[in-house]
Amino acid sequence: MLESLLPNTISEEEDIEKEIRDFCLCCAALASVEDEKEETLLSWIPKHLSIAAKTALEELSNSFFGSLDEKESNVQKLVIELMHEVLPLLKGIIKESSIDGTDIDNEISAASARTPVGYAIVAAYQFRWFVTQVSYPHVGNLCSLVIPCALTTLDHWSPAVKGQGMLSFIHLAKNVNAAELELYEDVILDICCRNIPSDDMLWHHVVEMSVLMLTSTQKKDPRSSWFEKMMNEMLSHLERQPRNKERYTTWLQLIEPVFIAMGLVLVAHFRRIFPLLFQWMHNDDDKTIRLVLQRTLTIIKLTWIRNTPYIERLVDHLTNTYKEASMRRAREEIRKDVLQILILLQKCKGLQFEATWSKYRDDPNLSALTPLFCSENISMVA
Repeated sequence: MLESLLPNTISEEEDIEKEIRDFCLCCAALASVEDEKEETLLSWIPKHLSIAAKTALEELSNSFFGSLDEKESNVQKLVIELMHEVLPLLKGIIKESSIDGTDIDNEISAASARTPVGYAIVAAYQFRWFVTQVSYPHVGNLCSLVIPCALTTLDHWSPAVKGQGMLSFIHLAKNVNAAELELYEDVILDICCRNIPSDDMLWHHVVEMSVLMLTSTQKKDPRSSWFEKMMNEMLSHLERQPRNKERYTTWLQLIEPVFIAMGLVLVAHFRRIFPLLFQWMHNDDDKTIRLVLQRTLTIIKLTWIRNTPYIERLVDHLTNTYKEASMRRAREEIRKDVLQILILLQKCKGLQFEATWSKYRDDPNLSALTPLFCSENISMVA
């Protein structure tokens, strides 16, 4: 397939534009796997060939545009020139093996029978490479071309195709402003929600994409229904697999911007968030425990943990985590994180904190904390 895109040794002058386009598509497929770590359909491409394709594109663009421009690379200029022709072509290839309403029995088999999925996967890699070559502010002018094609990749049944679409949306979210996404924000956020239950291999991409798109388009409206829909979809998925470490550590790493954007509205999700945090707080991995504690601190700072029955349980889990830390390598860091949260709870809950803390006052394993949370100090705060 890639070889067919290489130029003929003898070609007609009128074919030159098509040959430039096809040559760039070939190089895009080869160059797109340079930084890939997972096994994919294109894993056979050796690194030196990927680098050679990238170099060839640089040479071609330099000869096409002449002198180098400090503000914009010649490769980016060439890609922008080709986008109007290339993206509709790639979108059509991806759509050929998508599932449609005519496939009644085995939809995926029927779609693959029409066109082998390999063509869609290669096209998705080419699409992602083209999109990621264009940065701010230029990619914003191409939203009407990029977004329909990206939506088509996310509608595809193949995880390999979906993944490239997600990477394209991540690049888009980082390089355009909210106004440029305004026409498409509902359909983008809807497809983000629908892809949250995706394959495990896509979880990191789908969470990052969803967080970026949600905070980019809705950050001025913390009561937007999209925050509730997205949070409910993510929490439902985490509740179905609460012990899936890869899923919840990824979520903890990426979700903070959504928490910050939601602010006080987070209170409505306490009944689902805290049981998960309590479970993950006693993980066997120090980094994960610190992530849980850091997200817990963020929630308390944003909400002042009002209107919640979870104070007593939170203090119980924090004190247990403090004691368990004695057996961990990151003992000092974990205890410092716990202490930060307890001090903040003391400040915002006063007498309620005192009532809960009183049962730990004589615990010899918490002797270092007792002077900090004596009744006199708490009464002053209250």
